[in-house]
Formats: sequence, structure tokens, C-alpha cells
Amino acid sequence: MKRILLGSLFAIASVNAFAEAPGGPSCGWGNMLFKGQRGLASHLVASTTNGTSGNATFGMTSGTNGCRTDGALTYAGKPMLVLGSIMDELSEDMAKGEGEALTTYAVVLGVQPEDRAHFAAVTREHFMEIFSSADITAEDVHNATLAVLKKDARLAKYAEQA
Repeated sequence: MKRILLGSLFAIASVNAFAEAPGGPSCGWGNMLFKGQRGLASHLVASTTNGTSGNATFGMTSGTNGCRTDGALTYAGKPMLVLGSIMDELSEDMAKGEGEALTTYAVVLGVQPEDRAHFAAVTREHFMEIFSSADITAEDVHNATLAVLKKDARLAKYAEQA
């Protein structure tokens, strides 16, 4: 249980880490000061400048400092953190068609509560496709799960957004 909760926490934190910068990619004094620079150091200093002075927050509320709030936050990564930490539990839960790890994976994939029972049934039905070998990787499981979801009319929308 603790591993599932910890994995979920890491997944949520990683979603925030890879989202478009709040207020947009040009928001705040840090972005102004380090405009055109690349690399981890520049991004960290710009982010720290924006965070410690609160100017990005001010810019978002006032519409200044190059900030905007009309765009949607996005995530370009995969839910590998949570999946990698619950592979054993997930395989057991998926084979049974229920369980905490399966629910956690459904939540990370964005499956709405009303579709989770169907998600559990479909992944149970296609268990051998998803967990095709004993030494399968988290990335392979994720890709196979998405392939299975794409074939299901009700769950296909979750494969597209993942």
C-alpha cells in the first residue's frame, strides 16, 4: 500500500515537473533575464528567480510580465515512475481484474471513475497481451496497455491522451 501511494505521489510530482510553465513559457522576470539561454542551469535559475520573487504569480493575475493563463497545461512524459514501482502488484491485479495497483494505473492514465470497471475488465481480458513475458519492462507494459485501449471504443480516448 505504501509503495502504491509513494508511486502515485511521484507520478503526480512528475506531471507537474513536465507541465508547461504556469503562465506560459515566457512568463516572469527569470525568463526575461535568461531569454535565449539553454540548459539546466539557466532553467533552474530562471525558475528560482520567478518563484522567490513571486513575479510570475503576479504576472499571471495581472496579465503582465509576459504571462498568460489561457493555454492548457500539458505533459509530454509517460507514467513510468508509477508503473515501474508497481509492476508486480499491477500484474496480479490485472490478472484478477481488480485491486489498488490497477486502480492507481487507471488514475495515472486518466481513466474516469465511471470507466474504471470497464478498464479493469478489458485489461484482464487482454492480460496475456499486456504482460506478454516474465521479464517485460514498464515501458512495454505501458505501450501494450495503450494498444489494447485503442481497440476498445469506450477506452480509446484514454490511449490518445496518455
